[in-house]
Amino acid sequence: MAIEFEEEIQVPTKIKVIGLGGGGGNAVGRLVDRKLPQVDLIVANTDAQALKGCRVSQKIQLGCKITKGLGSGADPEIGKNAALEDRERIREALEEANIVFIAAGLGGGTGTGAAPVVAQVSRSLGALTIAIVTLPFTFEGRKRALVAETGLKELKPKVDILIAIPNQKLIELVKKEDSIIQAFQPADDILYQGVSSLSDLVSLPGLVNVDFADIHTVMNSKGEALLGFGEAKGNGRALNAARLALANPLLEEKSITKARGALINITGPKDLTLNEVNEVMSIIHKETDDDAQIIFGAVIDERLEDLLKVTVIATGLEA
Repeated sequence: MAIEFEEEIQVPTKIKVIGLGGGGGNAVGRLVDRKLPQVDLIVANTDAQALKGCRVSQKIQLGCKITKGLGSGADPEIGKNAALEDRERIREALEEANIVFIAAGLGGGTGTGAAPVVAQVSRSLGALTIAIVTLPFTFEGRKRALVAETGLKELKPKVDILIAIPNQKLIELVKKEDSIIQAFQPADDILYQGVSSLSDLVSLPGLVNVDFADIHTVMNSKGEALLGFGEAKGNGRALNAARLALANPLLEEKSITKARGALINITGPKDLTLNEVNEVMSIIHKETDDDAQIIFGAVIDERLEDLLKVTVIATGLEA
């Protein structure tokens, strides 16, 4: 008697990115031009005018009954209640996601207040939930900084991974002649690289494959994290890209040496070699604790030609 085996069906990993409030909505809006295949972009805001001007197609206006579309007035309690009012619409938008990125600027009303609500909805759906948030500039004042600090504490236990970017660091990185859009580019890059690296790992052909279960293992409930990335061409591209990934100036106060886990993505053209993978991993291994759980993937993207990219997401950074 012949025995027939059912063919295993590979269900693709679904990634969704939701930007909250002005800061988060702007950051996700700027991802539109960067063309992330197989990633859904969503924006949610209490400010109807801001939503109207955003190029992201999937939009959620929060708290119409509470705010009348006029925003939260920098009050996180209003932002929270607005998100609770539209909790079901948020749930519908995030359904079927395996990984959800939440982008928000903390210190104002909508991003600060809505982020914990969205995070709770995301995790209730079983999605791995990653928040990438910005903290106010020093010139925005002590009150806004305190609001952001309180919001960060409330958000942290409600997500699997939390990456906080101090906007003040941007001032140290930009040139005097840079536009505001150029100034925010490094922060935008953190969000883009986080999303694109996980998307690459689960969708591109791999020399070393990583699936959603691997990602979940190293990122589930791991708390504070850092994300570093680097890219290089030509001779020594692997070493140079790895060193750049470990030297992210936006996150210099945190160190990979304290990480309890790390997810490494190496993306290169079709001539990517096993020796280059070894060079990258050797550098990273020297910087991490011997007991840290490290998962890495190496994937091929023929569009890169000579370019090699390394992304490091280090998790569990609590002292």
